[in-house]
Amino acid sequence: MKLNAARDVLLKPLQAVIGVVERRQTMPILSNVLLVAKDNELSVTATDLEVELVAHTEVTVETAGEITVSGRKLLDICRALPEGSDIDISVSGEKAVVRSGRSKFSLATLPAAEFPAIEDIKAGQMIEVDQAVLGRLIDKTHFSMAQQDVRYYLNGMLLETGGKYLRAVATDGHRLALCEAELGGALDEQQVIVPRKGVLELQRLMSGEGTLNIELGPNHVRIQLEGIRFTSKLIDGRFPEYDRVIPKESSNELTADRIAFKGALQRTAILSNEKYRGIRLIIRDSGVVMQAHNPEQEEAEEELEVEYTGEDIEIGFNVNYLLDALGAVDGDAVTLSVLDGNSSCLIREPGKDDSKFVVMPMRL
Repeated sequence: MKLNAARDVLLKPLQAVIGVVERRQTMPILSNVLLVAKDNELSVTATDLEVELVAHTEVTVETAGEITVSGRKLLDICRALPEGSDIDISVSGEKAVVRSGRSKFSLATLPAAEFPAIEDIKAGQMIEVDQAVLGRLIDKTHFSMAQQDVRYYLNGMLLETGGKYLRAVATDGHRLALCEAELGGALDEQQVIVPRKGVLELQRLMSGEGTLNIELGPNHVRIQLEGIRFTSKLIDGRFPEYDRVIPKESSNELTADRIAFKGALQRTAILSNEKYRGIRLIIRDSGVVMQAHNPEQEEAEEELEVEYTGEDIEIGFNVNYLLDALGAVDGDAVTLSVLDGNSSCLIREPGKDDSKFVVMPMRL
């Protein structure tokens, strides 16, 4: 294998895929990237056996071939070379030689045949969607995914298709976020759970411009962006029936200025218990009072004017969960509805139903 390319041309695909290259590997080949050079094109593949990324770029190929080399070392070499420099990569015996100007680097290689690439994912349906639409679904829900929960099916995001809708749902058992988008045409009814790492990697890759293709298979999801192919294993499990968790409409409904509400919560939270982050809301006609205290006997209280119809309610929440939900609401105003002091609260933008956020109460 022998190829030549400008530094920036090589740097772009390496930076795109390096996120899935683990620093500490049980299998040495997983710290490598697979380089395949043919027809004046170089493809760079990285995988951690859960998520696979393949990036393509145009180079000058003198001799076609394929090899695997350390992903991070190759990236560090390209980064360290001066801007505008040309890079030659050739394979000699069991070494890959990288040359640029007066610099020469000899890297250890492993055979390409040993690299665990995912080929056919046996896609059942393919959906074309704007990057901005999928990006919004992820942005509005990703913060509610669980981290290392024993209920492994919560450590990811549900993507659901059906009718005209593509829907994203995430929950960690204490809160839930749902966002949906209406697409043209009828979609098959299907539910897949994309693992947390795949969701965060996809979020990093998307530019928000142009369209992308989503292929849903029985065990994998594959998404084609410009020049990058993203493939992730799916979590094999049954996602909870999220419809049951979303509270029905309640007559106890509070409407507030979103930024003012968020600011008041942030200030009150300064003196909340650092471990449990509990905050008490006293909701009544005259407004909402926010209270927090901590083991050092310190207290914070703030009152905010809101529009409220319903009974007087006292309820406790994890303030971080409220702040995450308020941060995901688009408009200037926000609505909270709650049945009573022991019920989950539903947070959304007034008059909008495409995004919903549910936070369970906590005892204080």
